[in-house]
Amino acid sequence: MLYKVANGENVDLGKKVAVVGGGNTAIDAVRTAVRLGAENVTLIYRRTESEMPAEKDEIKDAKEEGVNFKFLVAPLNVVTENGKVKGINLQKMELGEPDASGRRSPVAVPDSHFMIDADVVIMSLGTSPNPLIAQTTPGLERNRKGGLVASEDGATTREGVFAGGDAVTGAATVILAMGAGKKAAAAIDAY
Repeated sequence: MLYKVANGENVDLGKKVAVVGGGNTAIDAVRTAVRLGAENVTLIYRRTESEMPAEKDEIKDAKEEGVNFKFLVAPLNVVTENGKVKGINLQKMELGEPDASGRRSPVAVPDSHFMIDADVVIMSLGTSPNPLIAQTTPGLERNRKGGLVASEDGATTREGVFAGGDAVTGAATVILAMGAGKKAAAAIDAY
């Protein structure tokens, strides 16, 4: 799917988009992908629909727009070939016993790995750096607060992987995340 950006260049946004997360930002990402012309958009969430923090009306609207939902699955790693995303390996989950707060944590189902095709994977996992990103992507270093180590232009410690916003700084403003995104986009283009 080609999308013309502000400077007039075409950017290939992919035809098969996978978004990992269950909050409002994840829902915004899947609905935007549909509106930009992705042919297959899947939201991946490790708990059930009833536990998603996203607004219920937004979830309903995303379903009506054609978004596929995969509940009780967690990402293991992103599959790449020749530097391009080919898919995402997932593992089925089940809900364990409630913790002190009453929330049931997802528990991996043994021998339940499977892959879905994707040419774009968006990790939408909250405002604090999620350790899953560094754990599933070898070569990414984290700082003492758990954020990804990245240069001023967003280059991480793994060649060809760029990051910015909350994944690097921790919770911050949208403006700072947008600025980091613009810097990283320029660095990705130069790369």
